[in-house]
Amino acid sequence: MKTLLIIGIGAGDPDYLTVQAINALNRTDVFFLMDKGNAKDSLIGLRKTICERFIQGRDYRFASAECPERVRDVPDYHGSVVDLNQDKQQVFEGMIREQMSDGETGAFLVWGDPALYDSTLRIVEQIVANSSQQIEYEVIPGITSLQALAAKHKVCFNSIGQAFQITPARRLAEGGFPEGVDSVLVMLDAQDTYQRFVDQPMHIYWGAYIGTPDEVLIAGPLSEVADTIRIRRAQLREQHGWIMDSYLLRKLGA
Repeated sequence: MKTLLIIGIGAGDPDYLTVQAINALNRTDVFFLMDKGNAKDSLIGLRKTICERFIQGRDYRFASAECPERVRDVPDYHGSVVDLNQDKQQVFEGMIREQMSDGETGAFLVWGDPALYDSTLRIVEQIVANSSQQIEYEVIPGITSLQALAAKHKVCFNSIGQAFQITPARRLAEGGFPEGVDSVLVMLDAQDTYQRFVDQPMHIYWGAYIGTPDEVLIAGPLSEVADTIRIRRAQLREQHGWIMDSYLLRKLGA
């Protein structure tokens, strides 16, 4: 039998790891890493740093493979993600088959939390369901970038008695500000979608590379800081070659 751990490692700061996650690290024989190119080497570096810091008195190893790329700028976004996950599943299956022995424990270190905009859990579910081998798996939650964002800005997700919504920016662009909520937490915004709302009374709490040494935070009335965020975001993406950012958009007076 083989055991797989899907470990949420938080939003960037090693201090975000939970005790449960640290205990899981110390049960693991092999860590599976996905190489996303030179621009994102720091993401692999952070995972290795976490292992070096928290694993004590145990031998472990890394197994890496090139991460498949999603086909972008296609009308069928859902279909492109399904295809990507199928490609990743083949890569995962190969690593589990070739890099793990029976009785060993392998782990995927997931940025943030495995339940929020990450497909590792779905992929592992399919691997376990389709495998002729006996494979067990566990999920260890982590601190998300949204939780870290709210903590950094010292703000709650929701106002008193009100609902909030978490959404990818693509859905916000398609449907506008959702009805029935006064606060929206937005992820995966490559198109500066918040700019569509600058003529409305809103406040934004924005952050990039939350929990890392490169962290940048900007907050204020949307009409006053939208251009600042747009310019700064472009600069950061050019500087690092990639960007992870999120924001809370709230109607003023809420």
